[in-house]
Amino acid sequence: MPESSHLPQLSDAAVPLVAGVSVLDEAGRRKDIFIPGERPLTVYVDKQELVTLMTLGGAPEALVLGYLKNQRFVHALDELISIHVDWEVGAAAVKTRDGIHALKERQEKRTVTTGCGQGTIFGDILSDLSSIQLDPDARLHQDTMVSIVAQMRAQQSIYKQAGSVHGCAVFRGTELLMFVEDVGRHNAVDAIAGKMWLEGMSGKDLVFYTTGRLTSEMVIKGAQMGIPFLLSRSGATQMGLDMARRVGITLFGRCSGEHFLMYSGEERFVYRS
Repeated sequence: MPESSHLPQLSDAAVPLVAGVSVLDEAGRRKDIFIPGERPLTVYVDKQELVTLMTLGGAPEALVLGYLKNQRFVHALDELISIHVDWEVGAAAVKTRDGIHALKERQEKRTVTTGCGQGTIFGDILSDLSSIQLDPDARLHQDTMVSIVAQMRAQQSIYKQAGSVHGCAVFRGTELLMFVEDVGRHNAVDAIAGKMWLEGMSGKDLVFYTTGRLTSEMVIKGAQMGIPFLLSRSGATQMGLDMARRVGITLFGRCSGEHFLMYSGEERFVYRS
C-alpha cells in the first residue's frame, strides 16, 4: 500500500450511470427504459488541455489517474498533487509537482487506436514494451478460468440494465477484486489501472477480463499493469495478438461457459487432468 502522504488529493465526483428515457418499440408501444450516461471529461494538466475522454462518470478520478499512468505521462503517485473533477464544466484539473516533461511533443506523437471513443497511445510506449517483465511463474488453471467466466456472466451490471457499455474486471484466483464499466473498454481498464495504483496492487498474479475485444491498446495496458492473463468475451485483433506474444501474455478470446480460444502463452495454462 502506498504511503498516504504520497497519494494525490482526489475529488469524489461520481455521477449517476444511467438515465431514464421513453422509447417506442416495433409495434408503436411506448416503453420507459434506461440508457447509459455518457459525458465528455476534458483533462487539463497544469491548466494545459490534454485530452477529452467520453465516460460514464462512475470513477472519473481513477479514470484520469489510470490514463496518465498507462500513457506514461506520470510514473509515480508523488508526481501528482491533486485530481479534481468538476462535472458542471466537464473538466478534470490535474496538478503536478514539477510538470510533465515534453508534454506538447509527446502529444504530437499520438496514435489513435481502435478503442471505443478513440483510444490513444502517446509517445514511445510501443517501443518500451521490451522493458516489461511479467511473472514467469504465473499459472492459470482451467477450473479457475471457467469460474471467472461464470462469475462475469452473473455479475450485476449497467450492461444488463441499459446495454451499450463495456465492462472490465480483475481477479485473484476466483476472487473478483475490481469491476468497472464505461462507454469504452479502454476507459474501464484505465479506471482499474488507477484504482490498482492507488492501492499499491501488483498485477503479477491477477487475471484481467473484458467484455470487449483485445486490441493492441488493451494488451499494452494489461502488460503495463503487469497482468499475465487477459480474457475476452469477444476476441483478439492481429496486432493485439502480436503484442501479447512480444510480452509473453496468455491471451484468451471467445470465453463463454466452458468454451474459449487460447491465442498465446499456452505454457502458463494448466488444463484439467
